[in-house]
Amino acid sequence: MHSITTSLLDFDTISEIISRGKKLELSEEAKKNITACREYLDKKMATQKAPIYGINTGFGSLCNVIIPDNDLEQLQQNLVMSHACGTGDEVPQDIVKLMLLLKIQALAYGKSAVQLQTVERLVDFFNHDILPVVYQQGSLGASGDLAPLAHMSLPLLGLGEVYYKGEKRPATEVLNSVNLKPIRLKSKEGLALLNGTQFMSAYGVWCILQTNKISAAADVVGAVSLEAFDGRIDPFKLHIHAIRPHKGQLKTAENILRLLEGSELIQRTKVQVQDPYSFRCIPQVHGASKDTFEYVKGIFLTEINSVTDNPTVFPEEDEIISGGNFHGQPLALALDFLAIALSELGSISERRTYQLISGVRGLPPFLAAKPGLNSGFMIPQYTAASIASQNKQLCTPASADSIVSSNGQEDHVSMGANAATKCFTVVKNVQRILAIELLNAAQALEFRRPLKSSPAIEKFITDYRAHVPFVENDKILYPEIQKSLVFLDNTPLPL
Repeated sequence: MHSITTSLLDFDTISEIISRGKKLELSEEAKKNITACREYLDKKMATQKAPIYGINTGFGSLCNVIIPDNDLEQLQQNLVMSHACGTGDEVPQDIVKLMLLLKIQALAYGKSAVQLQTVERLVDFFNHDILPVVYQQGSLGASGDLAPLAHMSLPLLGLGEVYYKGEKRPATEVLNSVNLKPIRLKSKEGLALLNGTQFMSAYGVWCILQTNKISAAADVVGAVSLEAFDGRIDPFKLHIHAIRPHKGQLKTAENILRLLEGSELIQRTKVQVQDPYSFRCIPQVHGASKDTFEYVKGIFLTEINSVTDNPTVFPEEDEIISGGNFHGQPLALALDFLAIALSELGSISERRTYQLISGVRGLPPFLAAKPGLNSGFMIPQYTAASIASQNKQLCTPASADSIVSSNGQEDHVSMGANAATKCFTVVKNVQRILAIELLNAAQALEFRRPLKSSPAIEKFITDYRAHVPFVENDKILYPEIQKSLVFLDNTPLPL
């Protein structure tokens, strides 16, 4: 059980919650914060006659339309229904679960004036794996992730669809089956649910959690390729990196040296004076991506521990402020940066694959045991090149764009949601490119026998060979690529 408090939610905690299927509960502190803020707003509404944006006014460019008191609850219901305009592919269920977690965390700070039962119902959804159907397209990443969060919120009202026990069903059916009644939203609650960056944040958190393994896999697979290509150890010696001490560069060099410790291959005399950049510059390229990952983690660590709906309620200061904390600009820029850094890991990986099949340094053309009769590994490189090219297209920054919305009231938007879904695709693509490199590197390493690599690399390849054997003659290779992908995803890496 994980208790939702106002203390920092970090990536290790999120990973543990998701991977171990932990349940959530609201701490007494969180319950107190939520209740106190709601009571403050109720008292404020009973005494203040001046309009308060989104509470007794319309939304967006309709902010000057005053709503009568007896329509305030219907206003919030209408908001959720009218904003559920998502389309396109469905958001993966593990990301929807992250959206629920991050929204619960944001509401627990007691600045959003929601009812306690509303937050508790979100906790119920999380704990019972009642996962709303949300669509990828529809958010501008500015006035919050309006459309995706509307779809996330519909089931609170008994509307929309959810996944429950592996089936997509109408929310009202599932609520009835678990004895939960729809919630009647009070003033401000629709805005609290729909304003916020939890769609962008959930995608970003998911991508960050994947980058931890991708970064390590890039180093491990790169080390296997270096050995198979009969590369030199000199570019990884620490004193060359000490005079240009970027943290990621140093870390990468240390990783490669540790992985190759005890290798016969790396220690033997080399004919070539230097290696191509895709091998020689692994510390600089992988390292720059590592540094980017750390920067992006910092941005998202702040975001997932923030209040991002609007207006924001401050009981202690006796203020209700309409501001712009829902604007996704920090996330949009960070997600674009993250996609670029990931894409570069895929780009340099594809180049190493190309070098391995080029028929140089004693390796047969296309790593075929019997070239000519067999095409060998000619076409997996095509596949990797195709994916690397797609990544370059996906790395066109979403954050450089903005389209005016809401009749000019919302005149600059972040497009962070598009940055988020693009980054998600880049993550998947880089995993595939690295799997293809591993397929090639392991094949190439066999042509160096009887010499051996390091104990760490040899064990890694032995484990891999239990799933993907050496290819003696041409065979269908797409299953081997998929097995390589699963292996990298599921196998503990020697770092």
